[in-house]
Amino acid sequence: MQEENKKGKFYVVGTPIGNLNDMTFRAIEVLKSVDFILTEDTRVSGKLLKHFEIDKKMYSYNSHSSEAKSEKIMEGLESGKNIALISDAGTPTISDPGVKIISELREKFESNIEILPVPGATALISAISVSGFSASEFVFYGFLPHKKGRETIFKEISESKKTSVFYESPHRIMKALNSLEKFCGLDRKIFIAREITKLYEESRWGDIEEVKKYFQENENKIRGEFVICVNKK
Repeated sequence: MQEENKKGKFYVVGTPIGNLNDMTFRAIEVLKSVDFILTEDTRVSGKLLKHFEIDKKMYSYNSHSSEAKSEKIMEGLESGKNIALISDAGTPTISDPGVKIISELREKFESNIEILPVPGATALISAISVSGFSASEFVFYGFLPHKKGRETIFKEISESKKTSVFYESPHRIMKALNSLEKFCGLDRKIFIAREITKLYEESRWGDIEEVKKYFQENENKIRGEFVICVNKK
């Protein structure tokens, strides 16, 4: 009797958010072992794979990927192929379009497929771990909306009994600090980290007024990706 075809495994692999030394041995091992790798941008991930001498076929997968591409991924798993998902940096699905394919795989296969995490860096956890604020309960907002719903979120943060965390771009960081000042007051403690693990890594801790003043006086520091942690009320 012919053995039933065994489904492949789907790995969600965390990669460095800056410092390449944060790449885990297991992540390298898994990426070398799979049949192919899904990535946000093959050009960005190509540099990472080259650095670790990982010679694998890559296919782009992002928020604009078609249903046909998702079907091909599912067909690959059905035929026994092992697949890895990585993002441009950090852990896939955390404020990342990779969540789309995971959701689709769960809908199709439910628990009848192995979707395995390969833990790695994420800016969210890295920042909150050194903020000094409670991480036993926190609310993560990802990237805040540019317009609709933005003010509502700042109102929620101002009343929250839990630590609040969100990502922000350099183009909107001062706008975010102004909103925090408006809704939370001047003396609420915040922690801001930018360029985590990278060459120009920096963090600031203090009252909203103090942190805002620092960036007003050091506009050359308004660069890179920011993680903002707001202490609970």
